[in-house]
Amino acid sequence: MPIFTAPVVPQAVLDASEPNAIFILATVDEGGEGRARSLLPKLPALVRAVRSRASGSRLSCVVGIGSAAWDRLFTGPRPAELHVFRELAGQGGRAVSTPADLLFHIRATSHDLCFQLVGEIMKGLRAAATVRDEVVGFEYFGERNLLGFVDGTENPTGRAASEAVLVGREDQQYAGGTYVVIQKYLHDLTAWNTLTVEQQQRVIGRTRTDNIELDDELQASDSHVVLNKVVGSDGAEQQILRRNMPFGNAARGEYGTYFIGFARTPTVIEQMLRNMFLGTPTASYDKILDYSQAVTGALFFAPSNTFLDELEKTSTG
Repeated sequence: MPIFTAPVVPQAVLDASEPNAIFILATVDEGGEGRARSLLPKLPALVRAVRSRASGSRLSCVVGIGSAAWDRLFTGPRPAELHVFRELAGQGGRAVSTPADLLFHIRATSHDLCFQLVGEIMKGLRAAATVRDEVVGFEYFGERNLLGFVDGTENPTGRAASEAVLVGREDQQYAGGTYVVIQKYLHDLTAWNTLTVEQQQRVIGRTRTDNIELDDELQASDSHVVLNKVVGSDGAEQQILRRNMPFGNAARGEYGTYFIGFARTPTVIEQMLRNMFLGTPTASYDKILDYSQAVTGALFFAPSNTFLDELEKTSTG
């Protein structure tokens, strides 16, 4: 793969969030590598074609490639920090690692656009990949999750977002890309709803009504807010970009949050997860895990659109 000398164009990672999403995890079948690889550079055109059907609508798709599939699809060096999601097991439970070669993170102003784009992607992957999980995300009373709290409030914006999320010159061949970690969490809402608002706020570390962090004297060392703060060697808080979405099936009583985090290096998200599941010197684990169970976990690299464009040139030229 070439080293890009001109500015690279990232995928739609930093674009504004939308109220509808579909998350697809798939594995590439044996012998399906060529077809899967050929689909990747076609994704921007598929997005444009579907989006054109609804004037003024917004639709985006971010594709990520897992470690097990990378060498099957591409030649040359790998992204420097791409590896299989590392399973964790501690007092907080288990952060499972699930097989996944491809992630399609689709967001839109309306569900019909997401649905149509998934159909087009599946046509391109027919007889080449197997879908392992499909989750439909939706907006829930503004930006709240099903636990009743606002999600993603600490997301960086502007230049800070680019610096936190996009790979830079440290891995020039993959500049403009980003590392993606996903986890599907199921919530025990019956148990959660037995807690008082004050008890719920202690678990999360924020007020439920106005989303303000609790005062230091009220903040528990095992709250979700505290254990998700990672500080670098320079003393600055390390940031990631979250695009979490609620999902659920009311008839089956299955509810949850689909966590999806983007970062310039996966080590930041991995440290957050170690804090949550394995604890810290001052906390045994994140108390939110008493009410939320991770049932999937995977790590991907989402290369830049410039990288995907080069795939098309090399396949046609």
